[in-house]
This record gives sequence, C-alpha cells and structure tokens, in this order.
Amino acid sequence: MLNRSILTALIGIGAAQFLKIPLNYLDKGKWDLSRIVGTGGMPSSHSSAVAALTTYVALKKGVPSIDFGVSTIFSLIVVYDAMGIRRQAGEIAMEVNELNVQLEKLSDEHPGIYHKKRKEKLEELLGHLPIEVAGGAVLGAAIGVVSYLKEKE
Repeated sequence: MLNRSILTALIGIGAAQFLKIPLNYLDKGKWDLSRIVGTGGMPSSHSSAVAALTTYVALKKGVPSIDFGVSTIFSLIVVYDAMGIRRQAGEIAMEVNELNVQLEKLSDEHPGIYHKKRKEKLEELLGHLPIEVAGGAVLGAAIGVVSYLKEKE
C-alpha cells in the first residue's frame, strides 16, 4: 500500500486540478478540460498538495516533530516558488508574447523588416495569485484532516 502521507498529497493535487475545471467555467463562462493538467489558476495544486501533507503530518506526528518541521519548510518553499518565481516567469511570458504580436504587425506594415513568427506562444499560466495559493492551502488542509480522520476508522 502507498504511504498515506504521499497518498494524501497526491489527492490534494488531484482535487485541486479537478476543481480548476468548474472554477474556470465560473470565471470565464466556458468549459476548458485542459485546465485539469494546466499550471496556474484556482486553486493552486502545489499549495493543496503541501498543505494536505503538512496538515496530515501535524495530526499524525505532532507539531513538535521533526517530520512536521521538514514538511513545513518544504511547504513554504513550494508556496514561495508558486507565487513568486513562477508567477513572475508567467508575467514575463505574457510580455514576450505581446511583443511578438507587435513585431509581427510591424513587419507586416514595413516590408523591409523581417520577423520570424513563433510557432507557439510561451506558457503564461505558470504561477499563482495569493488568493489561488490560499484556496489551494484551504483545500489541502481539509484533505489532510479528512485523510487523518479516515485513517483512524
């Protein structure tokens, strides 16, 4: 059987990814099944996974345990990355994509200017807004509690 803490974190990821579909529909008004594997958006699956894991470990091993300490530091790093570095990379990708569109227009208007069109846009939904991270953390914490309680049955 799979380690319960790993299973709890994986359920956190799966639940968050699944919830992105209806939440995206509520936000954008259209169904987009690709959101189940996409990065970014509400709720953060990274935050959900680490919150589920950390909550489960806190309940199972106790807050004073080394396991909880390691899990907490790991969670903080993951959340910082999701909100910080990955978010900024996504914003840069948006700017690069817009710059590419402007260069295409410019090269169409001026025949002497050559611009090689990109085959694909850069991925823009890489990171998370604080509300998306918070949503994932609340979902994950709930999953961690349920996992712990179900184990006791």
